[in-house]
Amino acid sequence: MGARTKARKRAADILFEAEQRGIDPLKLLADRVAVPHSEAAVPQYTVDIVEGVVAYRDRIDEVLETYSQGWSLQRMPAVDRALLRIGSWEVLFNDEVPDAVALDEAVDLAGDLSTDDSPAFVNGLLGRVKDLKPTLLA
Repeated sequence: MGARTKARKRAADILFEAEQRGIDPLKLLADRVAVPHSEAAVPQYTVDIVEGVVAYRDRIDEVLETYSQGWSLQRMPAVDRALLRIGSWEVLFNDEVPDAVALDEAVDLAGDLSTDDSPAFVNGLLGRVKDLKPTLLA
């Protein structure tokens, strides 16, 4: 697993845990940076992802809700929500990551962390976000 893949997984873990516990993801992130719950320190890219998702969360959630075709955010598995938010942030707001890489990473993590149906769902929704990117950012 590459460094950025690990960073994405850590970001998904933090976003998922914060949502499940009903706490601010930035507070949880700060706690994890100060006292990591594993041997490895929190990667800078994890920090970038969590801060980016939080900064653009309203817009990201609006896009996901609009294009998810019959699935409200609340009906989606929580892990899928976290991965979709990360993937959407990378596609829409992080020019350092190619869109295809963001999609592949989100789909791979969905396969590892979520339901059997999640990789196809994540791929379809993020593919739509990627295709609509020019109009979504206009």
